[in-house]
Parts: sequence; C-alpha cells; structure tokens
Amino acid sequence: MTQLQGPRKLGPLSPLVGEWEGNNGMDVSYRHQSDEITKTSYFEHSWFKPIPMQQNGDQILHGLNYRMTDWRHGEEGMDPFHDETGFLLWDEVSGQAMRVVVFGRGIAVIAGADAGAYDTELNFKAVAGDDSYGILQNRYLMQHAKTKKFECTFKFNDDGTFDHSSSLLLDISKIGEMDHTDQITLKKIRHYHPGSEYA
Repeated sequence: MTQLQGPRKLGPLSPLVGEWEGNNGMDVSYRHQSDEITKTSYFEHSWFKPIPMQQNGDQILHGLNYRMTDWRHGEEGMDPFHDETGFLLWDEVSGQAMRVVVFGRGIAVIAGADAGAYDTELNFKAVAGDDSYGILQNRYLMQHAKTKKFECTFKFNDDGTFDHSSSLLLDISKIGEMDHTDQITLKKIRHYHPGSEYA
C-alpha cells in the first residue's frame, strides 16, 4: 500500500475515512433461542467521518465518528442483527489509538492499541475491570452473558480493502466461557473530502 503523504493528523486511522461495505462476514455466537453456538453469514455497511480536534489538558486527539451495521444474509430488508456507534481516536504523542464504542445491547467499551502513524494493522484490547481500557455492561448481561475481554483488529490491505475482526470472551450462564467472534473484509464505496456533502 502506498503511504499517504501530508500531515497525517489521523495517524493510522487515515485510510478509514469514507463509507465501506462487505458481503462476506462470518459471526460465531451463542443463540439463546436455540441454545446452541451458531455461524451466521452477514452483510455490513460502515461509515467513518472526521471529528473536530479534541483536547484534554495537554493531550490532543484527532479522530473519527463511526457506525457499523450488519444484516444476516436473507434479512437485508429487515432489522439489523448488529448495530454500533462510536469514536476512533488517535493520540500521536503517546502512540495510542482508541476505539470508544457503544453496542445496542447495552455494552460500552474503550479499547486501546499501540500504534504508529503509518501502521497498517491495529490491535485493540479491553478487559473488564480495567480503569482505562475497560468494559461496562448492563445488569442482565453481567448475570447471564458477561463480557470479560474484548479484542479487535483493523488491517489495511495492499488492494485497498480493510479487514475487521473481533473477539469477545463471554461467560454465559448456560454454557460457561466462549469466544464470540466476527470477521469481514470491507471495500470502500465512497470517499469523503472537505466541503463534500456527506452528513
């Protein structure tokens, strides 16, 4: 992949700006209704939009607002089975990228990754109970399907595609611990540029 030139304010998040789609997603999860672990193929549409610079004292953050929405194959005209919204942030001085995300199931995560400005792979991690990169979840989930660890990888490929994979270590009351995993390859379908109408 040709390296981008210029100030690179978004650091390793720079390639994400725009809209993306993928049709080869695979979700492995426990389905409460059938009481079994299943594999589900899915379609995803995602967008990533730059936000104004954020400042916490001496800390300067540049980043993106984003949304990822997934539909099971055969249910594209119905409600999505996964929907999340959040921020991706870049702290150049500390060499940290952050994924700040809220899932519609009542889970909030701040995950961190060590990252250089031109890195093409980001590995985000969060652990329940960590004061910085941790996990919050509603009371029902704490009792029945507690998320103990969250890991995800963003990988930018030479052909311009973007691989996204995630793993949640769950403690499910009916079956014990299991990894809920998702993986998909996305292709950029729309570029965003300053002054363009994309809101």
